Amino acid sequence: MVGNNTPIFFIRDPIKFPDFIHTQKRNPQTHLPDPTMVWDFWSLVPESLHQVTILMSDRGIPDGFRHMHGYSSHSLKLVKEDGSYVYVKWHFRTEQGIKNILPEDAERLAGSDPNYATRDLFGAIERGDFPAWKVYVQVIEPEQALKYRFNPFDVTKVVSQKDFPLQEVGRMVLNRNPENYVAEVEQAAFCPSHMVPGIAPSPDRMLQGRLFSYADTHRHRLGANYHQIPINRPISGVANQQRDGAMAINGNGGSAPNYEPNSFGGPSQTNVVAHTHARNFFARGEIARHSYEVTDDDFAQVNALYNLFTEEQKDRLARVIAGGLSQTPVFIQKRQLKHFYRADKDYGRRVESALKAAGSKI
Repeated sequence: MVGNNTPIFFIRDPIKFPDFIHTQKRNPQTHLPDPTMVWDFWSLVPESLHQVTILMSDRGIPDGFRHMHGYSSHSLKLVKEDGSYVYVKWHFRTEQGIKNILPEDAERLAGSDPNYATRDLFGAIERGDFPAWKVYVQVIEPEQALKYRFNPFDVTKVVSQKDFPLQEVGRMVLNRNPENYVAEVEQAAFCPSHMVPGIAPSPDRMLQGRLFSYADTHRHRLGANYHQIPINRPISGVANQQRDGAMAINGNGGSAPNYEPNSFGGPSQTNVVAHTHARNFFARGEIARHSYEVTDDDFAQVNALYNLFTEEQKDRLARVIAGGLSQTPVFIQKRQLKHFYRADKDYGRRVESALKAAGSKI
């Protein structure tokens, strides 16, 4: 699965993924981080406001790796042997407790100890204080997914735990540090298309894009045979019809044929429905390449999140936003400000006030 420390993401259309990443790069002329690129994009993609609000709030900077929750963000399918399935969202809730860092403390740490998070995690494991997370799922029946107010396949939205309570299914413990960081961490190649039998993708469009794009990245970064690197190699071995290419290190299939079906005992498709594919699912409407339309639903959850914050947290949120947004052209500030007002009038007023305090001519 794609794991994040937030249950949502900035965009829901995979075709925009490369564009979003480009906004996080450096300016091609100055080679400096560019608030104009960032806020220009966000202001033109209003569904990003939910994730932007989390990012800029007190929740935005976790105090190391041990003190954050984890989420699959995307909905996935759990598939039974008969092919029936439910949709699930995975949650990993830290047993160490949530802790976050305020921006001014994060700025200080970036200068005094930029390796703070890695040092904290490695040290805890080394001294036997193994960090752990309780694992939960939210279970959504296919019929419920069709009727739910929010699209459960829209990764800019959460599925309410009041509507679909968390169900505990396990526990994850980190109990060993790598012996060699490059071999076991830098070369690790996680991909949401690497699925075990019983798990299948949902119609989430961002997930569908990630199914192939992550593997493409691994082939570029580590080579065509990245799955043969020990940290990525399944314990039972790789059973497919692929061979050759740079750095083929597992015997390259020997003299066996590499096509399927064959008459010589090679890997074969099982056609077991839970292994190969899920049972057909029902869809309503016209199947085509549709664009997303921004509606009030794209701001409803932002409103709910904003109103969970204390007055102090709301003021701090507005100041953090203004710190970057005030460095952009005024027309971008005005366009983004409309989104804050649409989510919550108080949200808009505080950000506008903070922009002016930061010297904006808005």
